Amino acid sequence: MSDNDGKKTLGLRGAAPRPGSVKQSFSHGRTKNVVVETKRKRIVVPKPGAPKPAGGAGSIGGNPAKRPAGITDVEMERRLKAVQAAKAREVEDNARREAEEKARAEDRTRRRAEIEAREAEELERAERAKAKVAEEEAAKQAAAEAARAAAEPAPEKPSASAPRAAPNKPAPAATPRKSDRERNQRSKAPANDGRRAGKLTLNQALTGGDGRHKSMAAMKRKQERARQKAMGGAVEREKIVRNVNLPPAIVVSELAVRMAEKTGAVVKALMNNGMMVTQNETIDADTAELIIEEFGHKVVRVSDADVEDVITEIVDDEKDLVSRPPIITIMGHVDHGKTSLLDAIRNAKVVAGEAGGITQHIGAYQVTTDTGAVLSFLDTPGHAAFTSMRSRGAQVTDIVVLVVAADDAVMPQTIEAINHAKAAGVPMIVAINKVDKPGANPDKVRTDLLQHEVVVEKMSGEVQDVEVSAITGQGLDQLLEAIALQSEILELKANPDRAAVGAVIEAQLDVGRGPVATVLVQTGTLRVGDIFVVGEQFGKVRALINDHGERVKEAGPSVPVEVLGLNGTPEAGDVLNVVDTDAQAREIAEYREKAAKDKRAAAGAATTLEQLMANAKADETVSEMPILVKADVQGSAEAIVQAMAKIGNDEVRVRVLHSGVGAITESDIGLAEASGAPIMGFNVRANASARNTANQKGVEIRYYSIIYDLVDDVKAAASGLLSAEIRENFIGYANIKEVFKVTGIGKVAGCLVTEGVARRSAGVRLLRDNVVIHEGTLKTLKRFKDEVAEVQSGQECGMAFENYDDVRAGDVIEIFERESVERNLD
Repeated sequence: MSDNDGKKTLGLRGAAPRPGSVKQSFSHGRTKNVVVETKRKRIVVPKPGAPKPAGGAGSIGGNPAKRPAGITDVEMERRLKAVQAAKAREVEDNARREAEEKARAEDRTRRRAEIEAREAEELERAERAKAKVAEEEAAKQAAAEAARAAAEPAPEKPSASAPRAAPNKPAPAATPRKSDRERNQRSKAPANDGRRAGKLTLNQALTGGDGRHKSMAAMKRKQERARQKAMGGAVEREKIVRNVNLPPAIVVSELAVRMAEKTGAVVKALMNNGMMVTQNETIDADTAELIIEEFGHKVVRVSDADVEDVITEIVDDEKDLVSRPPIITIMGHVDHGKTSLLDAIRNAKVVAGEAGGITQHIGAYQVTTDTGAVLSFLDTPGHAAFTSMRSRGAQVTDIVVLVVAADDAVMPQTIEAINHAKAAGVPMIVAINKVDKPGANPDKVRTDLLQHEVVVEKMSGEVQDVEVSAITGQGLDQLLEAIALQSEILELKANPDRAAVGAVIEAQLDVGRGPVATVLVQTGTLRVGDIFVVGEQFGKVRALINDHGERVKEAGPSVPVEVLGLNGTPEAGDVLNVVDTDAQAREIAEYREKAAKDKRAAAGAATTLEQLMANAKADETVSEMPILVKADVQGSAEAIVQAMAKIGNDEVRVRVLHSGVGAITESDIGLAEASGAPIMGFNVRANASARNTANQKGVEIRYYSIIYDLVDDVKAAASGLLSAEIRENFIGYANIKEVFKVTGIGKVAGCLVTEGVARRSAGVRLLRDNVVIHEGTLKTLKRFKDEVAEVQSGQECGMAFENYDDVRAGDVIEIFERESVERNLD
């Protein structure tokens, strides 16, 4: 018989998975059968004598049959090399880690040995000191016993035990009794085991007084730190004192983050100071300063305006400055030939693109003269509505070319241009245009300029003057020479190797390109990809387009370019600054937007109740005409709004509900419908959906391309709100001769018409001693016994007043008629 007869052998049955079941027991007698499946792991053992491949991956690379599909020999070789390099690096890393671990282990062993040796030495020293103290105590006690024994009489009993007892007496003093040891241990032991006992009150938790004890976890952490310190490990670092930036108001959680402290600790400190706050509440700067000083940090007071500190004014070194082209602004009155003169210089037809032949926007161009000099020109509008645009042109310019027509002399906008140039402190060159016309008189222009303190060279002054003609090209070379000479005198320089700073000449919302700003770079170089902030907007330069419509990679000083990539349309005149990060640009733009909103709210709000009442009373007597303005560029919209503000008087005024840049949209139609205002589109049109909505809701949309027409139409519409003027025309006078009393009528005055005519429908006044005592209408006008419509001068008649009987002989009746006269705004 075999040893396992009738028994099953242990082990797995075959290579296939074998299912089984396990019975699980739960509470209350519940059970559950769970099926368990056991699988064997297949182990592949190479046959003895089989040749070993050079490498796992190499065998695949050598045998094309086992290679993955689509892998070439070169790719397979590259992969094998990568695998081998990775294995080599892994081996090196393992060796380096083993060496570092071995060095650390040796260092720990050395430190442990030093610590153990030091502890053993201290323990031995303590033992020696303890033994010395015990010996001294024993000697003292022995001496005391001997002295006491000598003083006492010797006993008669056998003294054999005396020599044995004497040396044993010091022993109890060296070794305290058990009760003394327990008492000493109880006095040295802590009052409790470090745990918190009893109830924890809120006062104890906040003040940290009695009753607040360390938890078991805190005790374990303390023991762990002590053990690490004894082993030479990391020691708890000392507190780091930080400079905490403190704004005018801060959230408690943010204050904790800036101090690198726990939020609960900050809240606790605030509660100790009498402020019951949560981590999401805001505290003022003074309270936060107390908390910061309590935690041992330093306070650095900052304000919201400090976000703009990243935009610092850099003082360029003289060696970094290079010459830059001058910026020339063409200024002058309407239709004096500014743009035509610039056309002649540029050999381009810009006037053909302007509506009505007048410039509506500020244009920026670069011109290269025959001598190779590069000049940057700004062409500003001359119409009175564009005063602010001309002011901006003078602010960014180096030289002003004042264009005056020889046949028209100095005009109002010419005087404004002179004032702008003087306020900006820039030199001026007078270009007397249209000298080819028959009625041209350049000397009259020079004489008129003397009245405004502009003395030209021909009148023994310092201002250069050139006679030019934009049609024939006369004097253009002399004008360019004068500009070049003036720029040489100014010695214009800039540093191109720094962050760009520029001024927005014009801004518009393009349908296909989004917000577009025409920027004149003043210093530095603006490149594609630069992050910038301009006014209340920010962005990243997506593209730069020069005045010829070509894309460029960068723009240096005095170069005008169109900038794409803004998040919104900036205001014309805003300054563009390049910053380092997108977060800085966004933060600065948000701060400026908030500051501008607060400023507008403060300006529009009345400060006292009396002012509110006065404004409400004034508005009751004023009729308003609301309008919406949409323009193609920001400068035009601003100019139209300023022109609308000048229309009106004490009775009527024009109110611009909304002004913007871009096409007229459905939101504009909705605002116009709600307010009952027409929409004025300047060089823009409404899209299809907006047109349909306007037709359905009856909103009026008017399109304009010349600002003259828009201003005149709005002025005419506002004139319709004026109340008609009532005029009185005196048509006659009559003297009362006698007063009669007629039954059914009352008192009737017998009158003689001395002047003009008396009409039944006219108004009358009763004068007594040239004082008006009654004004009203006639109840009856009779000639003899007949009722008549009028009575001529020199005839007698009878008159009776409506609801008035106090008439006397000798009174004078004044007859007049009223007529309504329409008024217009000047």
